[in-house]
Amino acid sequence: MSDVGAILELRAVETRFPLRNAWGRHTGWLRAVAGVSLSVARGEILGVVGESGCGKTTLGKTITGIHRASAGSIRFEGNEIGSLSPAEGRALRRRLQYCYQDPGASLDPHWKIGRALEEPLVIHTNMVATERRARVREVLAAVGLPETHLELYAHEISGGQQRRVGLARILMLRPSLVILDEPTSGLDVSVQATVLRLFLDSRERFDLTYLFISHDLAVVRLISHRIAVMYLGKVVETGATEDVFAAPLHPYTQSLLAAVPVVGGARVTENFWLEGEPPSPTNLPSGCHFRTRCPRAEARCAAEEPALRALADGRMAACHFAG
Repeated sequence: MSDVGAILELRAVETRFPLRNAWGRHTGWLRAVAGVSLSVARGEILGVVGESGCGKTTLGKTITGIHRASAGSIRFEGNEIGSLSPAEGRALRRRLQYCYQDPGASLDPHWKIGRALEEPLVIHTNMVATERRARVREVLAAVGLPETHLELYAHEISGGQQRRVGLARILMLRPSLVILDEPTSGLDVSVQATVLRLFLDSRERFDLTYLFISHDLAVVRLISHRIAVMYLGKVVETGATEDVFAAPLHPYTQSLLAAVPVVGGARVTENFWLEGEPPSPTNLPSGCHFRTRCPRAEARCAAEEPALRALADGRMAACHFAG
């Protein structure tokens, strides 16, 4: 059943990549996204968090069609897009845009910024040159950059300005949902604050919905309405941002939040017990995949994989002992 007001709905989405040996023979599959179900309401900011390698970026790229879903359903604005090829879904995906982690690297170094911003309009619209240039100037002003930047190359502007250009480029096609992949990584704190304010202002001005992918929990807490926590390709907890930060239910979420620095530079270490690296996604432990790092693990955790289940307060967690 569809969620009323949802702009994006995922049901049991999987993304698998083939594994091959040194001779090129297929030996198995790597499940980078392993049965994710989520919904995003129109106008919402949903934060997706987890350690590096948990599958959050692959999830974002699967939603936009950069990677094709191996199984499951992806519905965007009421349309099934999960099984469409990039060519088939091009018209639908105009309103679904992906903002890369490094916008400078995603810009052609041989093109000036003006041409990079105009290119989506050339490909996806029938606008004439004067209309395209007017749209470019309008959006450039909306992200706080002067018109003189149109004659610059990507390497001639700062990292924060590159983030603005990256946002301007995806706004050219008037999207309704934007997936932001680590949009503040590598920026100074002061520049991060400016970029976050730009995202919030743009959301109001252009009526946007955000899927905000980040490992920076402090930033996610500041900007997101809800949080989805991922571990080894699965969502292990979801809930309203303040609820999750106030009382995390899953042991993995608890350990992540215990590691967040607090004001003054002190680190909360009293309950920080997460150790070691996650298991290899090609050789996952039985039952709960987090059990090898969890101090609460019992025999049931090895025998039975916990499902992501709804709890009394409307939150969801994939732990036998949550709730």
